[in-house]
Amino acid sequence: MSSLEREIEETRERLAVTIDQLLHRAHPKTIASREVNSVKAHFVDPATGQPRTDNILKVAGGVVGAIVLLAVIRKIVH
Repeated sequence: MSSLEREIEETRERLAVTIDQLLHRAHPKTIASREVNSVKAHFVDPATGQPRTDNILKVAGGVVGAIVLLAVIRKIVH
């Protein structure tokens, strides 16, 4: 096998590995798993496993605020 043929074969193998990696990263289950982990990391510290109360309180406050706003708007409209 010549040097050029060996180089072509090595390039082909690297390309196959790259394509496999891209297919894995683009798979819907992989994407969903990545997003779930991202959301979990927002509310739980991955290093310690402790809840991030500041982020939890911010979201809870936003939800309560939205509910109050909707109640006020509904009361005004009716």
